[in-house]
Amino acid sequence: MEAHGAGLRRVLVLAFCVAGIWSAYISQGVLQEIVSTKRFGANNERFEHLAFLNLAQNVVCLVWSFIMIKIWSNGKSGGAPWWSYWSAGITNTIGPAMGIEALKYISYPAQVLAKSSKMIPVMLMGTLVYGIRYTIPEYVCSLLVAGGVSLFALSKTSSKTISKLAHPNAPLGYGLCFLNLTFDGFTNATQDSISARYPKTSAWDIMFGMNLWGTIYNMMFMFGWPTASGYEAVQFCKEHPEAAWDILLYCLCGAVGQNFIFLTISRFGSLTNTTITTTRKFVSIVVSSVLSGNPLSEKQWTSVGMVFSGLSYQIYLKWRKLQRMTKKRKPM
Repeated sequence: MEAHGAGLRRVLVLAFCVAGIWSAYISQGVLQEIVSTKRFGANNERFEHLAFLNLAQNVVCLVWSFIMIKIWSNGKSGGAPWWSYWSAGITNTIGPAMGIEALKYISYPAQVLAKSSKMIPVMLMGTLVYGIRYTIPEYVCSLLVAGGVSLFALSKTSSKTISKLAHPNAPLGYGLCFLNLTFDGFTNATQDSISARYPKTSAWDIMFGMNLWGTIYNMMFMFGWPTASGYEAVQFCKEHPEAAWDILLYCLCGAVGQNFIFLTISRFGSLTNTTITTTRKFVSIVVSSVLSGNPLSEKQWTSVGMVFSGLSYQIYLKWRKLQRMTKKRKPM
C-alpha cells in the first residue's frame, strides 16, 4: 500500500508539473504574440520595443529568485558567487533579444518552430569545432528538424498572418532565431561550467545570477543614453496601460514557468522536462493557429509534424541511452 501511495503521489506531482509548465508558457506565448502584433490606442500604435520584454522579465525573475533564496536557503552557502555569471549574462541578454525581435519579421508559430531546432547549431559546432562524431539516428533527427523548418520557411504564409507582422522579412526573422540558438548554446555551456565548479549551486542561485546580470546589461542597453529605446517603451506603457498589463502578466508567467521547470528537473530529471517542454511547444503552435488567427497550410502542418517527429525521436534516443546507463550501474 505504501508503494502504491508513493507511486500515486509521484503521478500527481508529475501531472501538477505538466499543468504548470503548459499553462505558464502557453499563456506567455499568447501574451508575447499579443504584445508583438496588437495595435494599441486610437492611433493603432504598435509596441516596437520588444527587447523591453526581456528587461522586464529579468527584473521580475530577479526579485522572484531573491525571495526564494531568502525563504529556502536556510543560511546555506557554497554556491557560485553572483559575479561568476557575468559572461553567461552577456550571451543570455543578446540571444533572447534576437529571438523576441524576430517576431517583427516572422509569425509566432514560425519562431517557435525555428527555436525548436537547437540541436542543429549544437551538432554543427560539435562537428566543426570539436570533431565530435554523431550516430546515424542523431543525424536523422537533425535532418527531420532541419527539413521541417526549411519546408515551413519556404511555404507560403497566409496574408492574414503577414498583415499582423510589423516588418515581414522571413530571412531576417529566421536568421535572428538561429543567432538566438547559437548564443543560447554558449550560455548553456557556461552555466554547465559554473555548476561543475560550484556543485552546491542551487537553481535559485543560477536564476538570481543570470537575471542580475541580464538586468544590468539590459538597463545599460535600454537606458544607457538619453535617446535609448527604454524611455520610449516606458512612455508607451504610460500612454497604453493595457500594454503594461500584458507585459507584467508575460513576466509573471515566465517566473512561474521557471519554478515548475526547476521542480520537474529536481523530481523527475532533465529528460522528463525536455519531453514536457517539447510537447508544450507543439501545443503553443496549435493554440496560436486556432486562437490567435494564424492559419497554417497543409504543407506547414506537415513541416510541424516533421520537426516534432525529429524532436520526439531525439527524446526516445536519450531515454534509451539513459536506460542502458542505468543497467550498467546495477550490480551483477
